[in-house]
Amino acid sequence: MSRHTVAPAPTLRDAFTALGTSRGRQDPYPLYEAIRSHGDTAWLKPGRLVVVGYEECDRALRDTRLHVQDAAGYDATSPGWRDHSSLRAFTSSMLYSNPPDHARLRAVAGFAFAPPKIRRLRSVIEGMADRLLDRMAALGAGGSPVDLIAEFASRLPVAVISALLGFPEEDQVWFRDMASTVAVSTDGFGDPAALERADRAMDEMTAYFTELVDRRRRDPHDDLVTLLTRVHDGDPRRLGHDELMGTLMVLLTAGFETTSFLIGHGAMLALERTAFAGRLRAEPDFAPRYVEEILRFEPPVHVTSRRAAADTELLGAPVPAGTRLTLILAAANRDPRRFADPGRFDPDRPDNRPLSFGAGGHFCLGAPLARLEAQIALPRLFARFPRLAATEPPVYRDRWVVRGLDTFAVAVAG
Repeated sequence: MSRHTVAPAPTLRDAFTALGTSRGRQDPYPLYEAIRSHGDTAWLKPGRLVVVGYEECDRALRDTRLHVQDAAGYDATSPGWRDHSSLRAFTSSMLYSNPPDHARLRAVAGFAFAPPKIRRLRSVIEGMADRLLDRMAALGAGGSPVDLIAEFASRLPVAVISALLGFPEEDQVWFRDMASTVAVSTDGFGDPAALERADRAMDEMTAYFTELVDRRRRDPHDDLVTLLTRVHDGDPRRLGHDELMGTLMVLLTAGFETTSFLIGHGAMLALERTAFAGRLRAEPDFAPRYVEEILRFEPPVHVTSRRAAADTELLGAPVPAGTRLTLILAAANRDPRRFADPGRFDPDRPDNRPLSFGAGGHFCLGAPLARLEAQIALPRLFARFPRLAATEPPVYRDRWVVRGLDTFAVAVAG
């Protein structure tokens, strides 16, 4: 008889708590399944609901009685949050606002991300991608490994969003580093030292934005900074000063970091499954399906939250006012009730509609741009470097809410 014993399945609380550890964040998917074993919706404690089911998350994202965490929500749950400039900046943006402010703030910048306008950027993005691939070729010409994330996956999205906003090219790498530091604050209060660094970076970026806005007043350009400045100056009730700063911050961080992770994941998955790298090179129509499956299988955004502003329900289950909901979108994207064989990466799966960009009123404004960038970047990457190979395993950042690769060393020729 075997003396080995089977370890008991983790409790709901243990599985959820483990997601807050570095080990849990490195591979959260087993923990998601442990949570799912307790139900597609499960009460972590009174007033705290964890949601991992696809249909339940979809309904929650669309329910107007479920609000995002705004300033009032922070006041109720996190006394002292106003001492942190990074949190104040995000709560002044559309990302952390509810009706009626959300629609007002979204309308200010929304036209710039309309799908027809984004499609017209294709040739611009192709040119940017090709220049960065030239740079990678030069860096790796002698056989030296090249960091795919630092040199391509992050540089392309920051170049694109910087061009739209009107940020100078020479400041793009600084923007990338500052915005990545600030974005840690979206994980909340779990790491006080990281939050302190986020505050310092936010203060630096606010000073930069303020100076740039003043320059655009004196010397207008055809860019979003000029447009947003005109909106603010014309009617501060439509876009206040803090809202202007928050909007610039969210457009920058949301406009590059998640797309960087999308491209990085796509490269990693294709190198693990080389047949897909070949299809990206050979099949022009394959990239959109491939990118959609990346979004399902390895999404950049893993979790979002809502607060019940009034009594509501999820598929008949009551959700009382005041309930805080943690919506684990990455788990919903692997719900076996919605996706056949959800743990298999399959770009050819039918009816593939992941929740990675959200749903309802807060559906990601930049979704068309992120999709287009990845659909351009990945085929070009593998066409330019047909012998692209990893030289070291990719390394994930130690984060959960927005999760992606920090480094990925590759050889561009072999």
